[in-house]
Amino acid sequence: MPKSIHTVNSFEKLFKDNYAKLCHFALQFLKDEDMSKDIVQETFAAFWDAQETLQLEEKAINSFLYTSVRNACFNKLRRLKLENTYLNNQDADPIEDAIGLNAMIRSEVIAELHKVITTLPKNCQTIFRMGYLEGLKNPQIAQELGISINTVKTQKKRGLQLLKMRVNPDFLVLATAMLLIKN
Repeated sequence: MPKSIHTVNSFEKLFKDNYAKLCHFALQFLKDEDMSKDIVQETFAAFWDAQETLQLEEKAINSFLYTSVRNACFNKLRRLKLENTYLNNQDADPIEDAIGLNAMIRSEVIAELHKVITTLPKNCQTIFRMGYLEGLKNPQIAQELGISINTVKTQKKRGLQLLKMRVNPDFLVLATAMLLIKN
């Protein structure tokens, strides 16, 4: 009559006696220690769950475990191969491409805008940066720089006029749109 591993102690002994051997066996196929350990643990869990229906003799349990680990390794390798083939055949995600392209264009526009801003007169440049790039309000700029609000308004207006003269109109539209659309 076939004997099964009914007790936890018997199962623990079977596990301790075979775990390292089966991990080494699985490693020969998978070349990955963690994956090999996972396969062996899953095999023991499946064996524990199915031992009543298997009705294996003690001598056949070793053979069953080795065969189960080998088959699980082959299945894992097939899955990995399919996943790699699938991933290698995938085109880039259009959304990711668009996000990357948008970020690149935005960086280029902002860099070009900063280049042009550096050509403005020093005071005009400072006020322009504070107002348009840092988002400060006119009273905040006036207070921080110790100047009148009218001077701030005048310098901002002058900065925009100089910017319009030094930049291609199409670029200015693009720069404005990029600055208004936050990430």
